[in-house]
Amino acid sequence: MRLWEKDNTEISDLISEFTVGRDKEFDLLLAKYDVQGSIAHVTMLGKVGLVSADECKSLVAELEHILSDIEQGNFILRDDVEDIHSQIELMLTERLGESGKKIHSGRSRNDQVAVDIKLFLRAETLAIKDCVVQLFNQLLALSDEHKDKLLPGYTHLQLAMPSSFGLWFGAYAESLVDDMNLLVAAYEMSNKNPLGSGAGYGSSFPLDRELTTKLLHFNALHYNSVYAQMSRGKTERFVAMAMSSIAATLSRFSMDVCLYMNQNFDFITFPAELTTGSSIMPHKKNPDVFELIRGKCNRIQSVPNELALLITNLPSGYHRDVQLTKEILFPAIADLKACLQIACMMLRQIVVKDNILDDEKYKNLFTVERVNELVNNGTPFRDAYKQVGNEVENGTFNYTSMLKHSHEGSIGNLCNAEIKKMMEIVLHKIMQ
Repeated sequence: MRLWEKDNTEISDLISEFTVGRDKEFDLLLAKYDVQGSIAHVTMLGKVGLVSADECKSLVAELEHILSDIEQGNFILRDDVEDIHSQIELMLTERLGESGKKIHSGRSRNDQVAVDIKLFLRAETLAIKDCVVQLFNQLLALSDEHKDKLLPGYTHLQLAMPSSFGLWFGAYAESLVDDMNLLVAAYEMSNKNPLGSGAGYGSSFPLDRELTTKLLHFNALHYNSVYAQMSRGKTERFVAMAMSSIAATLSRFSMDVCLYMNQNFDFITFPAELTTGSSIMPHKKNPDVFELIRGKCNRIQSVPNELALLITNLPSGYHRDVQLTKEILFPAIADLKACLQIACMMLRQIVVKDNILDDEKYKNLFTVERVNELVNNGTPFRDAYKQVGNEVENGTFNYTSMLKHSHEGSIGNLCNAEIKKMMEIVLHKIMQ
């Protein structure tokens, strides 16, 4: 069944297959949101008199039965229907008769899909938020737990200055705060109601769009009906940009983990059951999990560009191109959630090495400490710098691993409480 098919029109199976594409694959993800949107729309139709009170009551009751089936996993998308929207309308017509044919009054499939996607993306941004918060809390806990354990800091992958596991874990926690700001912006864009915009030009029916906004718990309307349709693709891209930022943080952290597990670094380990082996090298314990997180997250970072290329230069109004946003974005959402969840699971088992900087090969990490000591004793900085440089060159440099870093964000003052507070402020925006 196709909502738009006429009695005297025979549609080519090849055309139908090509235009539907992978939509039915993703329609099950949208099913409950499609029903929620229909419940709000039918309730509004009853209020404005486009369906009778009895029709409204029976339609809503049947839609709630369908929604229950979907939530319990008892819903199947039929082979003989074009999409989820067609199936819901067909099921209502089969069960309730003529009143089932009335639910599309004042609605286009364009705004029906748009509201489904808004509801889906709103829910998924909240799900991603929960995963990010879990990882954030774990990183901060590890930062506090290992705050006194030193490790080398690098610039250009060369030994630079002393760092700590407290700084390392905390850095990625704070990075997630900035990522969450982008996710909040994406959530706010997803939390606007396009329902009632029709095909993009409104309706002559006396629709109550404020009512459907309230019923669907949207924060606001997409007021302009043309822009409501133009937000298709743009909303997906905003969500993808937030996901890309989170993925970049996770990918970079995963790269660090892969380096730090390397025997030449040997800063951290994981239980053998969380690593993989080699088919010919018995000693291998490979960081496959973090390599795959890195790879998946690097792919996720390409999604905003792919969406941009898809929707760039489209004129106003609806275009079928935006159908393809689902097959670009939806799998990426699943991948990002999986990466966040597996990273949390891995970090619960991480083992951090002690006394790493006691090894003499790291002694040059402390040259800046020695320069600062000379400056504190009255030597001009540039003279102190040259003196210590000469000591390193001629092999006479002596060092101490005693550190006195006390400023905000240093080894001795991680400011984790302040970082946690920043995250709480950001989360407050998304939870209002």
